[in-house]
Amino acid sequence: MIRPTLYKKFFFLLIFFGSFNLLYCQKKFTIVLDAGHGGSDIGANRYYSDIGTVMEKNVTLGIVLKLGRMLEKNKDYKVIYTRKIDEYPSLTYRTDLANRSKADLFISVHVNSSPSKSATAQGTETFVQGPNQNKANLDVAKAENDVIFLDERDKENFASYNPSSPESLIALKIQQSKYLQASLIIGGLVEENFVKKDKRLSRGVKQENLHVLRMNAMPSILIETGFVNNYEDAHYISTEEGQQSIAESIYNAITSYKKLVDRNVKEPEPEKPAEQPLKNDFRILLMSTPTRYTENDPALKGLKYILPIKENGNYKYYYGTTNYASVRDNNLKTAKDSGFRNAISISFVPNQSLASGYYTIEVYAGKDKLDSKSHIMKTLPNMERNKENGVFYYTYGKYKTLEEAVNTQKELENKNIINTVIEKRIK
Repeated sequence: MIRPTLYKKFFFLLIFFGSFNLLYCQKKFTIVLDAGHGGSDIGANRYYSDIGTVMEKNVTLGIVLKLGRMLEKNKDYKVIYTRKIDEYPSLTYRTDLANRSKADLFISVHVNSSPSKSATAQGTETFVQGPNQNKANLDVAKAENDVIFLDERDKENFASYNPSSPESLIALKIQQSKYLQASLIIGGLVEENFVKKDKRLSRGVKQENLHVLRMNAMPSILIETGFVNNYEDAHYISTEEGQQSIAESIYNAITSYKKLVDRNVKEPEPEKPAEQPLKNDFRILLMSTPTRYTENDPALKGLKYILPIKENGNYKYYYGTTNYASVRDNNLKTAKDSGFRNAISISFVPNQSLASGYYTIEVYAGKDKLDSKSHIMKTLPNMERNKENGVFYYTYGKYKTLEEAVNTQKELENKNIINTVIEKRIK
């Protein structure tokens, strides 16, 4: 159960709203109400002999319509519904609608369920976007994310999303961190009203990686209003009286949240000057190892835009390149969040010629010689071949600057010669 004063603990975080204040002054407070599931996707459901079948899609729509009617009576609010009838809007549509509307708040209403036929689990809980916390929360996330495959557009948009990929999780974290604290505040207010007004059992505010929240460019929450396989919860959420009470609690939370926002309205801060580029380029050194890894090797932890540079027999793996301090710092954070705890930022002078030595392209390394009829040999007949410790190394070209070597490497990729490595040789 959450503490009644949860939102007060976050009060100091309301400085976060400073960037939104001018927007609030110029338009109505826009709220997108999302009734979970719908149409052929009935969501969580359970049959009871005395009350019939309780379907999540019907419960969520009933609560959302009641909540919307209350909000629409207040001239300060603009209400947008993802659905008002029994239909299934895709997850992409729901988030696109919220983003296109430049909404100030996104509220998705759902019904919970546990694996057992009848549940001892009971009560409400509210989710905000965030990293996985424990297995119980992950089970809820998986249940909500199952509907991802119901819509062709969702298949296209989410096909490459892998919740176990460090790169995906980092992208989500960066994207949603701007709105996380505000989401925690409204989530806390919702759960507080469930406890104080409705005398419901609250399971708290939790962070979870839910698709319907992850693409929203605004504070967003997903409310689980009760367990469909808990008889008391199912009876409560399926009645007009129960749905009305739930809607009233959410309405009270929204009005309290908006008061907190309005209370912190202030003059917009002067626009900061544009960030100036640095003199040098910066790459993030992930690791130095005698092992050569290919682009998609698990050792690189899902990170892309890796530049390997071989030097003195070791392969140094660099992530990203930029001449802006903010991007450099963000790249370093991304690397550390991926698991490269010892990653450091390395400065490179653009187009700096080596005082001695040169760069070359290591095209191939292996125990066997390249076949004279191979694509590489036909494309690059003038390669240099060396053998060290039983391994054949084929290298191509000599370049005085790293940029020249990188450009050549890209040209080779266009010729379908991939996974090459730039080697720095000092005479």
